[in-house]
Amino acid sequence: MYDQVDPTHSDDQPAGSRIDPLLARSWLLVNGAQQDRFAAAARSRADIVVLDIEDAVAPKDKALARDNVARWLADGNSDWVRVNGFGTQWWADDLELLSGTSVGGVMLAMVESVDHVVETAKRLPGVPIVALVETARGLERITEIAAAKGTFRLAFGIGDFRRDTGFGDNPATLAYARSRFTIAAKAAHLPSAIDGPTIGTSALRLIEATAVSTEFGMTGKICLTPDQCATVNEGLSPSKDEISWAKEFFAEFERDGGEIRNGSDLPRIARANKILDLARAYGIEESPFDDSETHAPAPSDTYHY
Repeated sequence: MYDQVDPTHSDDQPAGSRIDPLLARSWLLVNGAQQDRFAAAARSRADIVVLDIEDAVAPKDKALARDNVARWLADGNSDWVRVNGFGTQWWADDLELLSGTSVGGVMLAMVESVDHVVETAKRLPGVPIVALVETARGLERITEIAAAKGTFRLAFGIGDFRRDTGFGDNPATLAYARSRFTIAAKAAHLPSAIDGPTIGTSALRLIEATAVSTEFGMTGKICLTPDQCATVNEGLSPSKDEISWAKEFFAEFERDGGEIRNGSDLPRIARANKILDLARAYGIEESPFDDSETHAPAPSDTYHY
């Protein structure tokens, strides 16, 4: 999986660096009708910039938003675009616009069936598609959507899902839905799902919401403003404690002869490797650790990627 990652990317690099969408944490939505925001988004800490010509754009401004996106891509940029859902009056025109451009990928809104992804993929061959599932109908079919030819990752459209179902925003209320995303992605051998956005300017609320995403095995999160991206990136990256644990585990393992000692070694080896692989991919400086007989406990049972 990691052979597609750009090893030169680092959170310490200049803003505007991008990371492979397989591992992307922050997915920044930018209103397609507001072209003056494109350059600032491109310079941000977002792992992926998504120009939005769907929900953020009023029907009267759709044509303007498309023109803005077309000019941006024609200038050699390869950002992603959120397109209108299959069956809307704008879907076909959105895809016609993007066909043959340098678009990095599309986030397809309101996915409710396999056909929505398959038909989009036919019109944009070779372009990765994030299936944005936003309704009860879509959630009931999420296993099939994840396995559809053309689905690259799943994303949770929380706002529309809550409007459709009447659910509140308490993490316990949405636990079932988030679990379905993670299980469907894993079963279909996809990268872990992208969680929905957090509304508001509270840094504490964003930190807490990102921790919820991590708890449910989701490794990406939609961002609504550039200043959310750094917090999301940090929250969805291996922590210093996790990196230290992984290094200490391998040191202990080698001191004991490098042989499997019990049934817990294999899952711990896999987890430690994932932590260190992600730390390298994200350019995180690994903390030094004291090689002593006391080793930090594993921060959690499983580290998802």
